[in-house]
Amino acid sequence: MSAPLSTQTYSLPEDLQQAVNATLEDWRTNNKVKKLWAKDATLWTNADESHWLGWLDMTETQLATIAHLTGIADEIKREGFSHALLLGMGGSSLCPEVMKLTFGKQADFPDLYVLDSTDPAQIKTVEGKVDVANCIFIVSSKSGSTLEPNIFKQYFFERVKQTLGADQAGSRFIAITDPNSQMQRVAEGDNFRHIFFGLPSIGGRYSALSDFGMVPAAVMGADVPRFLASTKRMVDACKADEPLDNPGVVLGAILGTLANHGRDKLTIIASPAIADLGAWLEQLLAESTGKEGKGIIPVDREHLGGLQDYGHDRVFAYLRLDSAPNELQDTAIDALEHAGHPVVRIALADVYDLGQEFFRWEIATAVAGAVIGINPFNQPDVEASKIVTKELTSAYEATGALPAEEALLNEDGIKLFTDQKNAARLKQAVGDDQTLFGYIKAHLDSAVAGDYIAFLAYVEMNDAHEALMQTPRHQVRDNKRLATCLGFGPRFLHSTGQAYKGGPNSGVFLQITADDAEDLPVPEQRYTFGIVKAAQARGDFQVLADRQRRALRVHLGADVSRGLEKLRAAIEQALV
Repeated sequence: MSAPLSTQTYSLPEDLQQAVNATLEDWRTNNKVKKLWAKDATLWTNADESHWLGWLDMTETQLATIAHLTGIADEIKREGFSHALLLGMGGSSLCPEVMKLTFGKQADFPDLYVLDSTDPAQIKTVEGKVDVANCIFIVSSKSGSTLEPNIFKQYFFERVKQTLGADQAGSRFIAITDPNSQMQRVAEGDNFRHIFFGLPSIGGRYSALSDFGMVPAAVMGADVPRFLASTKRMVDACKADEPLDNPGVVLGAILGTLANHGRDKLTIIASPAIADLGAWLEQLLAESTGKEGKGIIPVDREHLGGLQDYGHDRVFAYLRLDSAPNELQDTAIDALEHAGHPVVRIALADVYDLGQEFFRWEIATAVAGAVIGINPFNQPDVEASKIVTKELTSAYEATGALPAEEALLNEDGIKLFTDQKNAARLKQAVGDDQTLFGYIKAHLDSAVAGDYIAFLAYVEMNDAHEALMQTPRHQVRDNKRLATCLGFGPRFLHSTGQAYKGGPNSGVFLQITADDAEDLPVPEQRYTFGIVKAAQARGDFQVLADRQRRALRVHLGADVSRGLEKLRAAIEQALV
């Protein structure tokens, strides 16, 4: 029996419903669905968009060539690997992470882990979870030149060589990359077990249904043929020329139109069993739409609050797994809808319908980009941050040190840093109260209605650290009635970082850094993983400052938990 199509309904205030109707009528009268499937760049900015639409046909291509996916699944199962470790960033890592956290470990297949952080503590944590001697490593990099996957590969290739010997190391590695990339050359030179190729016409964040998503899914033992067969139901539905009958186009029209009308904080609520889909949606939406001062700001992992906690800049997307719903979410979403907030409801019958959402939201994002009036396939501000990071790591290779910094404040082991313009703004606001509390209060008080506040933490991503930041995050939301975001660096650089730097200038950013209690070397480099992370944080901050963003960096020292506790207390005091 074929999988059912996941249902989609929505409720909008009358004025916004009329605006969305006008958008859909424009798409109908101007045959824009046909233009989308014809890969017509005039639908967007008439730049290079036509070169980035290979994802439209990927599901059918995968189903027609399914043998390479079933083949790698059979091979990995036969070999009996206990673990699989994917090394990647952004579009190369987020879909595999969703698959792992949604489907869990499959019987007779390796337990899949994902590494997408240069934080030394996080690398050591992940390394401690896998048996290096019985692990298959997947190095995933579209361009093949992205810094993080390359240094992850160097680190773990050395570990495998030390464990199994140089002659066996390559047989424990798989590469996923575009043809003729630097990673292909590395993989061939090191005799990798397999090289799987991406399609150059598919950008990283649209690559979930390509080999970047489906090879790791096959390696971990997901039923990929079933997954793709369900996905095809949504692909077929999104080919409908009539916009009202096209679920992806309807969703994109809602998101783009509401963003143009000031409802640009897309708040993602997902049933607990599919909650990690939000991290994938964050990247797709933020990196695709957040540019030229426009865009959608996705809000993920924000706990549902009361009606009084939300401003008039929100739209709620509720992804409900009908086989495992959450009653509290149902009740809260009902209340938001009855109060007049825009709400989109999507109901999945089964976790194997997750692929339908990958495709629905890819279509919706492309459509929203057209409605907003931007190119949804580039990421100019992500590249700007990478350039600054490269300059800093190159300087370290040459001199053995990162450039010196001058702190705005040093109080009980916590230091504050910012650029000259933000420093002048904050000093004027604090007056004589030049304390941690004073500066945090002044920074948070700069936010006004329609703004959002983002916590950007360059520390190990774990439950304890997240809990220490979720508490002040929600205190800020409830006190100021503003949307809040929480991202762990450097992974968010390849995700929401684009919207923070290139989207609407409505963000107030609190960047959090720390000293590394223990660092790790990068083989064949002078710099360490800790230096790379520090350079990424500085590059991120510099571009935020260059884009005239309100940004303050809090440096915690080496005791991260203690530092986060002190920051939490300062935020709590600032909100009184």
